[in-house]
Amino acid sequence: MSNGSLPRYILQRILLVIPMMFILLTVVFLLLRVAPGDPITASVGGKLSPEVIAQKRALLGLERPLIVQYLEYMWNTVTFNFGETITDNTPVLNIIRDNGGATLTLTLGAFAIAVFVGIPLGRWAARKRDSARDTIIRIFGIVSFATPIFFVALLMQLFVARPLGLPTSGIASPKIMFTVATNPTTHVLLIDSAIQGDWGAFGDILLHHVLPCFTLGMMICGVFIRMVRVNLLQTMQSDYVEAARARGIHERRVIKKHAFRNALVPVVTVIGLELSMMLGGAVLTESSFNWPGLGTKLMHYIMARDYVGVQGIVTFFAVAVALISVIVDIANALIDPRVRF
Repeated sequence: MSNGSLPRYILQRILLVIPMMFILLTVVFLLLRVAPGDPITASVGGKLSPEVIAQKRALLGLERPLIVQYLEYMWNTVTFNFGETITDNTPVLNIIRDNGGATLTLTLGAFAIAVFVGIPLGRWAARKRDSARDTIIRIFGIVSFATPIFFVALLMQLFVARPLGLPTSGIASPKIMFTVATNPTTHVLLIDSAIQGDWGAFGDILLHHVLPCFTLGMMICGVFIRMVRVNLLQTMQSDYVEAARARGIHERRVIKKHAFRNALVPVVTVIGLELSMMLGGAVLTESSFNWPGLGTKLMHYIMARDYVGVQGIVTFFAVAVALISVIVDIANALIDPRVRF
C-alpha cells in the first residue's frame, strides 16, 4: 500500500485511538480517586450500619491496592462492565441504555440546528465582507458561543416558550411518557413512537425537543459561522477561484461550485471536537430542561457522590468521544485525500 492509501490511514487512526483511550480512562480513574473522603460513606453514610458499609467497600474492592483497582477498571471498561451504582444498585449499563436515547436525540437535533444555521450564516457573511450584515452575523456568532447554556435556556423558557406555546420541561407529556416509554423498543422515544404508529406522541415528543435542541445548538453555531466565513474568504482568494472568475463564470456560481465546497473541508475536521463539546453541554442543557438523559443522571450521581455512577457515565462519554474522533477522521480522509499523507 502507498503512504497515502485510505486503508493504511484508517488502520493508523484505529491504532492511534488505543493510546488516546488509555489516557482518557486513566485520567477518569485518577480524578475520581484523588477526591477527598470515602465514596461509600459520602454516598450512603448515616443510612447504613458500619458493617454494611464495610461490606460495600469490600465488594467494590476499595480496600485493594490502587494498581489492582486500576487494572480491574480497565478490564471492566473493555468488557463494558461499568458496575452498579452505590445509591440505588442500578447497573450503569442499564442507565446508559435507558437514558442514552434522550441524550442522543438532543445532541443530534442540536447539531443539525448548529449546522443548518451556522454554515449558511457564515457563507452569507463571507459574501459581503465588512458590511453591516457581516458585522451583525459575526456579533451573533460571538454572543451565541460565549453565552452560558443555562442563561440561554432561561431566556428561551421566559421569552420564547410562552409566545410559541412550546413546552419547557421534559422530553414528552406525562401521558405520552406513560404510553410510549413503558414499552420501549429502541429506548429512543421518537423512534419508539414512530414504530408504534402513534404520530400524536411523535409530534408531542418532537415539540419538546425544540427549545433544548435550539439552546444546545447555539453553543457551537458561532463556531461554524466563524470557520465557514474565514475559510470561505481564504478560498475565494485562491488561484483556481480567480481562474473561474476570469472565465466569466457568475460570482454566485463561483462561490457555490468552487469556493464553498473547498471551504467546508476544514469544517469537517472540527466536527468531532464540536460533538464532544455538545456532550459536555448536554449536562447543563438537560439539567435546565429536566431532560431525562445521561447528563441529568450524571448530575444526580454527582450530587449523591455516587462515584460508581459518575465513573461509569463519564467513561461512556470518554469512549464515545474517542469513537467520534475516529469516525470524523475517516470521513475527512474520504472528503479530502490530502490528509492521508
